[in-house]
Amino acid sequence: MRDEFDLKEKLEYYSRHIAKSIFTFLKWLTFSLLSGIIIGGAGTLFHYCMTWANDSRTANPSLILLLPLAGLVIVGAYHLLHDEKDTGTNLVLSAIHSKEHIPMKMAPLIFISTIMTHLFGGSAGREGAALQLGGSIGNTLGRLFKFDDKDQHIMIMCGMSAAFSALFGTPMAAAIFSMEVVSVGIMHYAALVPCVISSLTAKEIAEYFQVMPEQFLLTDLPGFTPASACWIAILSILCAGVSVIFCIMLHQGDKIYKKYLPDPYLRIFSGGTFIVIMTLLVKTQDYNGAGMPVIARCFENDFEPSAFLLKMLFTAVTLGAGFKGGEIVPSFFVGATFGCTFGNLTGFTPALCTAVGMGAVFCGVTNCPITSLLICFELFGYDGMPYFLLSVALSYMLSGYYGLYHSQKIVYSKYKTEFINRKTH
Repeated sequence: MRDEFDLKEKLEYYSRHIAKSIFTFLKWLTFSLLSGIIIGGAGTLFHYCMTWANDSRTANPSLILLLPLAGLVIVGAYHLLHDEKDTGTNLVLSAIHSKEHIPMKMAPLIFISTIMTHLFGGSAGREGAALQLGGSIGNTLGRLFKFDDKDQHIMIMCGMSAAFSALFGTPMAAAIFSMEVVSVGIMHYAALVPCVISSLTAKEIAEYFQVMPEQFLLTDLPGFTPASACWIAILSILCAGVSVIFCIMLHQGDKIYKKYLPDPYLRIFSGGTFIVIMTLLVKTQDYNGAGMPVIARCFENDFEPSAFLLKMLFTAVTLGAGFKGGEIVPSFFVGATFGCTFGNLTGFTPALCTAVGMGAVFCGVTNCPITSLLICFELFGYDGMPYFLLSVALSYMLSGYYGLYHSQKIVYSKYKTEFINRKTH
């Protein structure tokens, strides 16, 4: 009799568990699809606006002379909407592991200000802006449907994944990035299914509107031998150092501006003026905007060896002054040009070194090894797997506790199985 009673209890327990799992799946299926469709559409619109801005600047190089005035408009817009203390992607990351609120006004502000930054020649990326755009819309959807704090955090991650996927066309990396970047050492696997669905949905939306994914497929790769592994290991160690320098330049640039130019209007006007002068001095606009054309040229070995240093400087001056955008594509630019320079100096397959440099520097500045590996597969194909695996692992370990985002937490040590729970430098 007791066995029969225990069996009945177990059946009831399993039935409740299965019903709860099905309900949770259906809930997240619905809202992930909704998030992917809405944010995929917004990301697609953002892509076309960014393309227009960059094409317009290329066709009219003199637009860069208006960058200081554009900066005043950007600061004025943030002041008008009472968002002067906007911390960008750091706010999005903070909102995932706290109760901080992401205002909906972040979405239109970052959308318009990033386009203005690119149109008039600021050096910045686009994916960082997409993370803010997606996080803001995702958070707003969560509040609209009255989700609790934990589910709102998942909606923010869904939004980040959808925006990243729509803009860059790398759904695997996009799905994992939003879970991995928040807390280094742990993964919020509760968001796995929602982020995967929203990422794939956004990619399909973008492709439907003819937004093609970025790809640089590698051919004629050398065999993975002890000698080739040594060359890649040396490059990866150097890329870890470059990523640390890039993070320091970005953070110190911001501090120096605020110390000597505390007024935001004067700060951004001066920063815009510095970019104009620097552009006139180098006699090229390769370092303005995100720099994707230069990355593509690296695979054809057509670039300046000093390009990685100049891009770091241009980006630090632009973002430190208060212009808007992201740091991810600039990190790809830095990695690509540094890697190709290394390949040319050593004679070891410049195209492979370009790809490895991109993945290694991205890993060093974001502290996201799994995302870095996946984005290498999606951008360059699987044939270079052993090189990508080695480079990402070394860059992750040797880049220390530096990172692009101050709100990113290093939960577990990179060197020991030890809980440290600290923020990045």
